[in-house]
Amino acid sequence: MTYEFIPLLPLAAFLILGLFGHWIKDNAHLVAVPAVLVSWALSLLVFFDVADGHQTSFPLYTWLTSGTLDIHVGFSIDRLTAVMLLLITTVSSLVHIYTIGYMRGDPGYARFFSYIALFTFSMLMLVMADNLLQLFVFWEAVGLCSYLLIGHWYEKPAACAAATKAFIVNRVGDFGFILGLLLVWYSFGSLDYQEIFPRAHESAGDLINVLGPFGGTWDVSVLTLICILLFTGAIGKSAQVPLHVWLPDAMEGPTPISALIHAATMVTAGVFMVARLAPLYNLSPTAMTVVAITGAITMVVGATIALTQTDIKRVVAYSTVSQLGYMVMACGLGAYASGMYHLLTHGAFKALLFLGCGSVIIALHHEQDMRRMGGLKNKLPVTYWTFVVGSLALAGFPLTSGFFSKDDLLISAWSSGSLGQILTVLGLVTALMTAFYSFRLVFVTFWGPSHVDPHHADHIHEPSKAMTIPLIVLAVLSIATGYLGIPEFLGPMFETGVGGAAHEGGAAIGIMAVATAMGLLGIAGAYYAYVVNPALPDRFARQWQSLYRASLNKWYVDEAYDRTIVRPTFFAATELWKRVDVNVVDGAVNGVARAIAWAGWLLRLMQSGQVQHYALGMALGVVVLVTMYLFL
Repeated sequence: MTYEFIPLLPLAAFLILGLFGHWIKDNAHLVAVPAVLVSWALSLLVFFDVADGHQTSFPLYTWLTSGTLDIHVGFSIDRLTAVMLLLITTVSSLVHIYTIGYMRGDPGYARFFSYIALFTFSMLMLVMADNLLQLFVFWEAVGLCSYLLIGHWYEKPAACAAATKAFIVNRVGDFGFILGLLLVWYSFGSLDYQEIFPRAHESAGDLINVLGPFGGTWDVSVLTLICILLFTGAIGKSAQVPLHVWLPDAMEGPTPISALIHAATMVTAGVFMVARLAPLYNLSPTAMTVVAITGAITMVVGATIALTQTDIKRVVAYSTVSQLGYMVMACGLGAYASGMYHLLTHGAFKALLFLGCGSVIIALHHEQDMRRMGGLKNKLPVTYWTFVVGSLALAGFPLTSGFFSKDDLLISAWSSGSLGQILTVLGLVTALMTAFYSFRLVFVTFWGPSHVDPHHADHIHEPSKAMTIPLIVLAVLSIATGYLGIPEFLGPMFETGVGGAAHEGGAAIGIMAVATAMGLLGIAGAYYAYVVNPALPDRFARQWQSLYRASLNKWYVDEAYDRTIVRPTFFAATELWKRVDVNVVDGAVNGVARAIAWAGWLLRLMQSGQVQHYALGMALGVVVLVTMYLFL
């Protein structure tokens, strides 16, 4: 099978639109949409092909060979790749179609399609990579696409600031990623999966001497340091605490990008990377613990912030942060198949929720404040019912995809040991909060009295079919993906992963029952608070003002960064500019100019125009020369 066409078709669309988009303009979708749809069809064939046992890994193009250094582009086609290809091309195809209606009339219509085609190409190359260097190159490429797409409406200062923030925060994580790559090369002499993984156990006992944070040196396992350094890249890309702050601000970009990049694909790259490098992480219990605890903290923090947000897209964004925490926690506990299962189902229902938010925003003339909505369920029936399906899946309602994947994840976590049992309890509490805020979103947006601007209230209607058809397809997928049996499909890839027998017994049934009860309790609580007794949230906000404000202000993480990093950096830069640039650099340059001016002033005094002065000068010169000759 020709695997190259899967990423090359979106690349061709990008090149055509990048070069000729100025003339193609409003017909840009005629180039991008067919290219991505064909990629989806080919990805589907790959999925079935891999399911039949046909897996392969091969180099495609050699860029540079020098001694033992081999830099090439290659493909690794296995079960993990097949699942990711299917997710990326499915969501990307639906987002491309949705964009036709959402971005119609936008001055940057062709530019937008060219960027999302480039993103699709980059993400496909990332998951198909057979080596860490290729993964890193396209890891950076999807980060570039994220920057370009968040800042698509560059005339908005908020969009430019959000794009810059996303770019800088991700560079922090990627610095650790680069150090991890260098250490992998130093330890194994290669960056190819096929050479690293079989030899990983040989380095399990190797130690490296590193500087401690308070002086002195520590002996650290090489594999542990490699895994933690690589994981810092995942912390940035998959919006884990403490580098999660960029993702909610990224909602300044157009809604289709929120669905494609910041819900279903790019932010899952970190989870994919940890699963791909499972042979390394399995040999480092310390790194696994760091991954699991980071995911659990992110899971709880994201959910607690989502409870109080009033921007419709930011609620879904913080939900994404929380759900990514679930996936990372599962991978840290060895339940890679369960984490990837939830990644797949989450991609469907979270893309649905973001696109549903986009339909509401378009219907209300780009209004995003939930407090100015309400009473929309009869005016936007397709959007409402598909949104409910997505919210049910997010809440883990029985028979939806989220029910199967989240329960599978929590059961696997419980079966992994004592740490997993503690984190499972946190996961169950988070499931309660997830159900509450997801249906808070439904009830405040679609139920109750209307708070819509009277100027727009009479003109609310469903968007075009280009926007509603993807919603319906994603609603179906939000249920159907739960029945794909992905844990069993991926299970053979992860020898030490949790699964199979771990799902049997009374504990599994008990966790499933508790998780379901938590979901139903959260939905009931949201119904009571926002439908039966709508004054209750305001009363709670007054009685628990400090806690409410902390959640509303995102636990003041941005403010902490501003005071500890941003302001000191600006202060240091200002002082350096004043004391070094102005006083030293500019002072030296200006000093040379002043010295030349002073020398010119002295020479000008000698140019009096009187012959006797010139004769005197010549005589003095002769005296000096004769004196030097006689005494030197």
